[in-house]
Amino acid sequence: LPMAFRDVNARRHIGLQQLSSLALAGRTLLGPMKSCKFIVDESTKQSTLICSVVRLMESLDLTSAAGQLLNETIQAQNKEFKTGMSTLLFLVGAWSNAVLECLQQNVPISPIVSVMSEGLNSCCERVQCLQISIHDVNKELCPSSVRPNDFKSKTCQIGCEGLLSPQISLSFQKDISTPEAIPINSCSHQEDDCNFNKRLVSSLASFGSVASLVKPVGDKSTSLISGSGGIASGCNKQKLTHSRYFSTLGKRHFSSEQGNFGGFLSGQSADPCECYGLRHLAMALSHGNETSVKLLQSIVAYQQERAEHSGSSQFNIAEIVTCCLLGLPESYSSVSPGFVTLVSPEQATVAKYLEDKPLQILLMDGDLTEQYRHLGFNRPCNVRTVLEHPRLQEGRAGDLWLSSTLDILLSFEVNLVLVKGNVCVNLMERCIANRILVIGSVTRDVLCVFREVTSAQPVTYLTQLNASCVGSRAQVELWKACDGRAMDLGELVPVRIKAQGIPLLTAVLTTTVASKMQLIEDQFWTSVYRLHHALNDEKVFLGGGAVELLCLSHTQMLAEQPLQPANENAVEEFHNPWLAASAMEYKSVVLQALASGWKQYLSVVMCNTAKAASELEACTSLDHHLKKAADSGSPSTYILKEFRRGDLLRDRSSPFADHRVYDNVTAKTEAWRRALDLVLLVLQTDAEIITGPKRNQLLNSPVSREFMFL
Repeated sequence: LPMAFRDVNARRHIGLQQLSSLALAGRTLLGPMKSCKFIVDESTKQSTLICSVVRLMESLDLTSAAGQLLNETIQAQNKEFKTGMSTLLFLVGAWSNAVLECLQQNVPISPIVSVMSEGLNSCCERVQCLQISIHDVNKELCPSSVRPNDFKSKTCQIGCEGLLSPQISLSFQKDISTPEAIPINSCSHQEDDCNFNKRLVSSLASFGSVASLVKPVGDKSTSLISGSGGIASGCNKQKLTHSRYFSTLGKRHFSSEQGNFGGFLSGQSADPCECYGLRHLAMALSHGNETSVKLLQSIVAYQQERAEHSGSSQFNIAEIVTCCLLGLPESYSSVSPGFVTLVSPEQATVAKYLEDKPLQILLMDGDLTEQYRHLGFNRPCNVRTVLEHPRLQEGRAGDLWLSSTLDILLSFEVNLVLVKGNVCVNLMERCIANRILVIGSVTRDVLCVFREVTSAQPVTYLTQLNASCVGSRAQVELWKACDGRAMDLGELVPVRIKAQGIPLLTAVLTTTVASKMQLIEDQFWTSVYRLHHALNDEKVFLGGGAVELLCLSHTQMLAEQPLQPANENAVEEFHNPWLAASAMEYKSVVLQALASGWKQYLSVVMCNTAKAASELEACTSLDHHLKKAADSGSPSTYILKEFRRGDLLRDRSSPFADHRVYDNVTAKTEAWRRALDLVLLVLQTDAEIITGPKRNQLLNSPVSREFMFL
């Protein structure tokens, strides 16, 4: 048994090493100042510029079991949040290395799993004090002295008028006074967070905002790892400067000739702080992605203005689509009302013919092909068809279907068909000849929007079509750039489909570099989903490394505590008393390993953002912050103060250094949990592969521990 136990720690854990190696490829993708990568396809020799972990995973060799688990974990994070994948990937690598270091120090697997899990749970509870509600963020970003009348609008033609709005930067200074530091000894986490929240509310209130932050953390009396610490209000009198990023808001109107909405003029809003603050929040969540945030702010301005008149949601992600145009400079990127899509030159000719005409629209919820059958369709059993001349018969049947389908469209005078799936090529040609515009691969959200504004009812098969299913009042035209010219990009031509009162907005993304197109689209959707999740959570984290720095400080504080259990019930959490004793024995080592992951994360972010020239310099700066945080008596208060001053892990030479930075709450914490869960899963799987499942259970028993120390 002693030799077998040493084999678990000494033999190579291939899975953890594979995770570490794969995570190393995404090291430069961490932080706001990402370094893009060129991915070259060996078969086609074409290159693609990526700056996303999801795109990176598509290009890596993930044939190993650990690689497949990593890919599934990242895909799950991407599917649910569309953000946080870079953090997830890096922490997987950092904590894999941390676990390997624990194994080299002969730490048993059970203490590694239990202590790391409890440590991360404790961190997630501790950082709740750095959450700020969206309402308070909006009020803080929009001081009461600012009014919409202070700004002038600037519009750009998009067919008629677009949504590009100017940037206006303001600043103000205000004195903030807080009570002197009052050390509180032997207080619990609950008392620590309660007092901190009270001071945070009071401090933010001095900005003119009412901070309804986070409920106090409950007393986890049965937790294995429960740290105690003092709280002190360490904020002295200081000057705070805020940079403002505003865009204009105004009325929209429709032109009777073109059906476009006008630029936003200087109209009053019911709640100016909500309007301006929300658009500034989009900037703070974009982490410096200026191109995407301009488009997003235009979308927010339009949807907020529409919400005032219709009472709909102020930000609806289902009413946003993208259209990628290759061949135009990036300055041509804009937001256009309606549905902008790319069609062939032949279809563009039909669209040109149908301009300025009210169209009859048909929505197809499926493929427009002869062989298409809806999901769940059961073909008749025990039926066998015998064809005398198969090819000739099939040709006649296909011609018959094409003729009958075209007759149905012509009989209902349909001019425009939006199809969710694929379209038969032969039918497309016949429709073009009869001046019927058919567009395939339309998303369900787009179909739903056109159903609402045109009263069209989607059908699965054309045989279901009747007069009540056909919509009206749709229009189509060639998409026009900011200079008012229609674009003909050769193989594909952009067209715009619209209807009066349509809430759908298309972000038209342009670039002249083919390899950069996917990157621009990914960055735009990342900004959109960050704002979407922030509004759903109704709160955000302080950004710029503030949350991770508090996690690092808190984890180190827990590691330095005495080895005794936090309370008498701590041992009862484990089914086996030896596991509790073993966890407490190795608690400091494991927590230091967990903290090394946080420290490595912060140091790489600082290097990527040019805050530090090397990881050594970054670690030195972090140690300086940790010492000052510990000396202040309240790390959370110190971190908040440094965040407000803008001195927290921020590169002052960055063009976005003066802007506040925030992070999503749920997306970030879920990325942490998924990263650690994956590492611990691979750790236990490796152990079972090395020793076998039964032997692994035996090695974790108290008997094996006694033999180990003989």
